Amino acid sequence: MSSEWSPGTLSLTRRFHLAVRRVRDFDARRPLVWDLLLTGVLALVALADLLGARWKLTAHGTDVPGWLPWLVSAGLVLPVVWRRRAPLAVMCALAVPGLVDGWTGMALEAGASRLVLLYGIAVRRPSSELVGASALAAAQIAVSAVRWPEGDFDRQLVPNLMTCAVVVLAGIAVRTRRDYTASLLERARQLEVERDQQARLAAAAERARIAREMHDIIGHHLSVITGLADGGSYAARKNPERATQALEAIGDTSREALGELRKLLGMLRDATADPTQRPALAGLAPQPALGGLPQRPALGDPDQRSAPAALAPQPALADLDLLLGRVREAGLPVRATFSGRGAGLSPGLQLAVYRIVQEALTNTLKHAGPHASAELTLAHTPHGVDLRITDTGLGTAPGPPDGGHGLTGMRQRAALYGGTLEAGPLPSGGWRVHAHLPAERSAQQ
Repeated sequence: MSSEWSPGTLSLTRRFHLAVRRVRDFDARRPLVWDLLLTGVLALVALADLLGARWKLTAHGTDVPGWLPWLVSAGLVLPVVWRRRAPLAVMCALAVPGLVDGWTGMALEAGASRLVLLYGIAVRRPSSELVGASALAAAQIAVSAVRWPEGDFDRQLVPNLMTCAVVVLAGIAVRTRRDYTASLLERARQLEVERDQQARLAAAAERARIAREMHDIIGHHLSVITGLADGGSYAARKNPERATQALEAIGDTSREALGELRKLLGMLRDATADPTQRPALAGLAPQPALGGLPQRPALGDPDQRSAPAALAPQPALADLDLLLGRVREAGLPVRATFSGRGAGLSPGLQLAVYRIVQEALTNTLKHAGPHASAELTLAHTPHGVDLRITDTGLGTAPGPPDGGHGLTGMRQRAALYGGTLEAGPLPSGGWRVHAHLPAERSAQQ
């Protein structure tokens, strides 16, 4: 086998396509040069036909002045220079010497220029111009056939018309292929744009989820630490032992916050280094409760305490007791009521419920004022999870008028699972947060 077809070398077809592409690129950069070159080639063909009166060997009529073949050949060749600027006008200009050529019966080789014009019009111009140019070419052929009938009329007319038809069909085929290639390139460009847009949207959504997670972790623990510090400073004057307990609780809460942050950042590093580890981020978005996502072990399980921070699971419903304990230590009495069974909930949905409770109680700690209390009701029904948190505080909106980042984050978490969340002051005073997450959506997760 020739080395030309061996692996790693360019095939003949590939080389041909590369050569055609180079010619097209040169033509696109310098169209006038290519038009002048084509006109020069046609001029050489016409000159070879005129020198020595070779045109008389195939002519139907030779009784013409000696200057007429030169003039007709010039009229058929020179306008080709402007074939791309005004192709239909050039075709009309060629019709005059073409009709003279057909009427006198000279049958000059320069008449091939109309085939070049037909091909160019079929490739680049609208179909209406192609119809007009074809009619002009057919008229010239018909004039010659009628003026110089020799033998069978059909045999004299049809071959010339078929030649023009083949040239037109070749131009249409080339144009169709170019349009199809251009459509594929445009589609590929649009797909690249859509891919980049999807990547940017995914990155923005990921940043929003990370920001929401960081807000919930840091905001809650800092609120608890603030409450413990205020209580400890008050107790230090009367009961140093209680102040020591408050300081120990502050240390435990701080260490827990650092642990959760390390856990979150570890999962983010793993997901950035290896996209196949993205299931570890199930706490940041709805994910299937299948595959490599670790289930939440029971509290006190030694396997959990020894698990690496980067692979440790996110908080779940089983951690609500610890959350409520921290909030109570910070000075907010909370009464909790749980009903139904939530064993079938996905880890992502459990995290969403946990974070909503955490954010609602954190807002109560920050905004409800002293002597406030809270009540948590979590019900598992066949239709989904119903969550209600109320307090007896001042009933003021947490943060800016739109509810701030906390309420926005809770609504986003509920919306991820097709749920709803309502929050607002109670008529009798205090604040209420009510969330519902449908069971159908959670089952699909």
